[in-house]
Amino acid sequence: MGGSPIGGVAIYPLDRLYEEISYIAYHLHWSYGEIMQMEHAERLRWVDEVATINTRLNDMAEGT
Repeated sequence: MGGSPIGGVAIYPLDRLYEEISYIAYHLHWSYGEIMQMEHAERLRWVDEVATINTRLNDMAEGT
């Protein structure tokens, strides 16, 4: 029977978690506690929303 065990808890990469926290905190000025109280999916949604806004602003600045 080899292979990996089925089930268990997947661990989210710590470096990625810090990136998300710092990105949201930098752009939205929310505290560490506020950000960490969010569910993972909600935190990712905020990261995506901020990235969309940044892309739109950068495109406008470049005249595209």
